[in-house]
Amino acid sequence: MAQTNRQRPPRILVLEDSHLDAELIREHLATMMSPPVIHYATNRSEYVAALAAPDFDVILADYSPPDFDGMSALDMARDALPEVPFIFVSGILGEEVAIESFRRGATDYVLKQRLIRLPAAVDRALAEARERIERRRAEQQKELLVRELSHRVKNTMAMVMSLVRRTVKTSNGIDDYVDKLLGRLRAMADAHALLFETNWSEAELLEVVRRTIAPQDRNGKRFELNPGALTMLSPKAALALSMVLNELATNAVKHGALSHEHGTVHISWNRRDDGMVNLLWQEIDGPALHIPEHQGFGTTLIDRSIRYELQGEVTLDYRPTGLVCNITFPLDAALPYSPG
Repeated sequence: MAQTNRQRPPRILVLEDSHLDAELIREHLATMMSPPVIHYATNRSEYVAALAAPDFDVILADYSPPDFDGMSALDMARDALPEVPFIFVSGILGEEVAIESFRRGATDYVLKQRLIRLPAAVDRALAEARERIERRRAEQQKELLVRELSHRVKNTMAMVMSLVRRTVKTSNGIDDYVDKLLGRLRAMADAHALLFETNWSEAELLEVVRRTIAPQDRNGKRFELNPGALTMLSPKAALALSMVLNELATNAVKHGALSHEHGTVHISWNRRDDGMVNLLWQEIDGPALHIPEHQGFGTTLIDRSIRYELQGEVTLDYRPTGLVCNITFPLDAALPYSPG
């Protein structure tokens, strides 16, 4: 069925060989609130040609057209345009024939002696067709959402399982393991909550940063933010950056600037002319740092999240006054994406 557009009148195919009856049908249809555009077919060949152009909202057919019969016309319409309402407009239509026509897919029938019923019958058929289309569209959307939810749940569970396995391998005792794992899971949960609030469409980078650092900035004085232009992140980018920022914040509390009373962290970002987003994490007044001999899971998580999830680059500079992390990724990676 053609999409019923409120900006255009309905299009109706009328199969009728009688010029007088066709004129009467036209006059009655002209009384509709939205007078239709009518295409006439007077025989089988014209009807077949009309069905090949699926741009009709309703089909009206005489039960006794020339060179074939009404039931054949109904069957042809159901094969070619199964979603388009089909209404018989006939001088005589017995009860048994009417029942058989409904069984084979007819929507209604109107006797030519009572054409005054025709506009209401067409309006009702159009309304029912629109309702079917909307119901099917809602069902398709529901199915799409269920598939997408299943996909996200599987990805989330896979990530949780990976975090559990990798965290236990790099933890020093049960308390350290619990702290690290809960922190990483909290970062995931916060990012998911933010995306849920935005209907899982996109999230602002500033809000992602604020939510991720909030657990480590209870007095609101340990972090200094210098946001650049408004930057919207896709769900994938928001989750990746949340995990990265959580690792940086956790490390700053345990070993970096936030382990000192007066240490602070400066976070800034900007969008460059070459289409890249540059985010700078800079720890101030922290302890002197040394390049670690072995790369822990936190550093691996940061590197892989930026390189594989955002197709970006990350550098970690262990300066005497604190860690400096420079993250660069293409702006396209920050834009909303369509789930595959």
